Amino acid sequence: MLRGIRKASSNWLGKAIMSVVMGVLIVSFGVWGIADIFKGFGQSSLAKVGKTEISTEQFRQIYTDKLQQLGRSFGRPLTMDQARAFGLDRQVLQQTIAEAALDEEARRMGLGQSEAETMRTIYADPNFKGLGGTFEPARFQAAIRQFGYTEQRYLAEQRRVGLRRQIAGTISAGLEPPKVMMDALTRFQNEQRSIDYLKLDAAQAGTIEAPSPETLAAYFEDHKTQFRAPEYRKLAFVVINPEEIGKWSEVSDEDAKKVFELRRDKIGTPEKREVSQMVFPNEEEALTARSRVTGGLSFDDLAKERNLNLTDVDLGLITKSAIIDPAIADAAFSLPTGEISQPIKGQFGVALVKIGKIEPGVTPTYESVAPEVKKQLATERARAKVTEIQNKMEDERSGGSNVVEAAQKLGLSAVTIDAVDRSGRLPTGQPVANIPQGLDVVSQAFNSDVGVDNDPIQFRGGYVWFDVLGVTPSRERTLDEVKDQIEAKWREDQISAKLRAKATEMVQKLEQGATLAAEASAIGTKVETARDFRRDASPAGVPSSVVTAAFRTPKDGVGQTPDAGGSAWIVFRVTDVSVPQVDAASDEMKKLKETLQRGLTDEQVAQYVTKIESEIGTSINQAAFAQVTGANN
Repeated sequence: MLRGIRKASSNWLGKAIMSVVMGVLIVSFGVWGIADIFKGFGQSSLAKVGKTEISTEQFRQIYTDKLQQLGRSFGRPLTMDQARAFGLDRQVLQQTIAEAALDEEARRMGLGQSEAETMRTIYADPNFKGLGGTFEPARFQAAIRQFGYTEQRYLAEQRRVGLRRQIAGTISAGLEPPKVMMDALTRFQNEQRSIDYLKLDAAQAGTIEAPSPETLAAYFEDHKTQFRAPEYRKLAFVVINPEEIGKWSEVSDEDAKKVFELRRDKIGTPEKREVSQMVFPNEEEALTARSRVTGGLSFDDLAKERNLNLTDVDLGLITKSAIIDPAIADAAFSLPTGEISQPIKGQFGVALVKIGKIEPGVTPTYESVAPEVKKQLATERARAKVTEIQNKMEDERSGGSNVVEAAQKLGLSAVTIDAVDRSGRLPTGQPVANIPQGLDVVSQAFNSDVGVDNDPIQFRGGYVWFDVLGVTPSRERTLDEVKDQIEAKWREDQISAKLRAKATEMVQKLEQGATLAAEASAIGTKVETARDFRRDASPAGVPSSVVTAAFRTPKDGVGQTPDAGGSAWIVFRVTDVSVPQVDAASDEMKKLKETLQRGLTDEQVAQYVTKIESEIGTSINQAAFAQVTGANN
């Protein structure tokens, strides 16, 4: 849109028209925008939870961020329509309101979390650690930027998350799944069945005579929509991301060695120490405490005397970079094992530090990490190149060039696909081969049109620009075009119908006392066996539909079911049902208990949040919600 405005106002006539348009907009704001100030809960507010207002723009940001995160997880962007179909709009709204309610409750209870604790949580996050397992500020900044956060916003969000966890942890403390529930789920999960079965396929269907022209024509009329030619689109796109550019970049050993020397400490495994710390109001109290500890009082006992949690005192086995306070870090990594420091003036008070076990660091050789260093350096260079190319590409597009023309001017490779349907297939039925995995440019093209100036798609740290060059509408095919396909489908249906009739007849005989062996012999096939499989198993040669049907059938009962494609039918008898003994201390049982406990916790917290919402009051502006989520389009 902005690019269009720039193009429209590039000459004197366009400038005159844009002046009139902007004048009308200003008048509109005067009529409508100012009035919103006096409406209170209305256009600018989407929900109110207690005293907390969730603005329309705030929820729009949250909702957009969530859709983008899910799109990255799925490897394809989600449209507003898809999100509503999945119920994501309501889920995000409920989550946002629940978080606001917990934030209100945290304020009411006077809960707080120190900056040091927030930073400790961030430093411990594995997503922000580099090769050596230590926190890397650059990786942290890149990661939060990818999800649309500034550093201040991310820190504030993590502090709120920490307070919510305090409340949730208190509510769910001591929850244990009932034994009856554990027993029932254990039986359901571990129940095993054995079956004897035989398969009926095309060989047992007998001869299928070729259809007459009249039969084929009638079948085509009844199934015409299945053979309709889909809509095809011609599109062109250009992919620019660090991965692609990194392939072009050759990093010399000289450059890689320089980076290795600069990052030697981060690339290697850093020294780790068991560190305990205790903060005092002043230096006198710290000195008194130190003399007592050196006189025989344990650090843990001193913590108990001061009503401190041992988890707050014991920092664990950590690296120097994981300690937030530089003064504490320097002191901790200069003391020998078992030593207690002199009082240290830190950021949060005067502290004593005690050192336990020390694990020496390991510095790798350049040769052992050269490929990884070169890859990282190439990627870093590529990120800078992506930004440079993005700006140039946008300049070319603003100047009126289409994707192919802009790519040619910048020396980039554009991919053109002459015809592709919504499923990403060519008219031959084969999938398009030259679209990078995870890039959903096809669905984006089908949400656009010829001549539309599309915003670039974010993809793997870079961008994809695309244009729709042509549209071939969907149409009904003639019988002559799809005659071979029609005949093959008609034949499949005939075989399936005959096999189903045979399977039904066979089940009736088995229920009257016949044996599977005799029935198999009569049709020239054999009886097969699948033993001791669970409902989540995939026994070799046994379709999933048979497993599902077997668990709906009692012992000694018989049944029938088609395979996934319907080209074969399976007749089976359940020969055994058993529930093996399960070790209560096994990993499987521990995982089941954890899953149940997590479910019970979620349910308990949800009930608590519902109670908070009812007490403090919750209201939703449905019109604003529909506008943000596209429901009123």
